[in-house]
Amino acid sequence: MRKELAMFKPLLSALAGFGLILSAGTATAQSCAARDAIVDRLQQKYSERLAAGGLQPLSGGASVIELWASAETGTFTVLLTRASGISCIVAAGTDYFRTPDADPVPDIPS
Repeated sequence: MRKELAMFKPLLSALAGFGLILSAGTATAQSCAARDAIVDRLQQKYSERLAAGGLQPLSGGASVIELWASAETGTFTVLLTRASGISCIVAAGTDYFRTPDADPVPDIPS
C-alpha cells in the first residue's frame, strides 16, 4: 500500500500547493458547503468518484485535499475539506485523464 500512496505523492503535493494558492480566492459562499452536500452533487450530477487524496497541514489544523473525477464525463474537481466538515471547491475542469500506472488505492471508500 505504501508503494501505491507514493505514486500519488507528487500529484497530492501539487494539488496541495494549488489549493493553498486558490483557497483564499475561491473559498466563497458559492463554492463552499457541507462536504456531504458537495460529494452528493459531484456523484449525482457529474458521476465523479474519489480518485486521490491526502492531508494538507495548515496553520489552523490539517485539511484534506481530494481529487474527484469521472472518466465517463471527463470532469474533475479538487476539493479542500477542513476539520469543521466544510468543503470548498478549489478547482474544477474537463478532459480528465488517468495515467496507466495510477491504480486506485485499496480500502479507501469514496
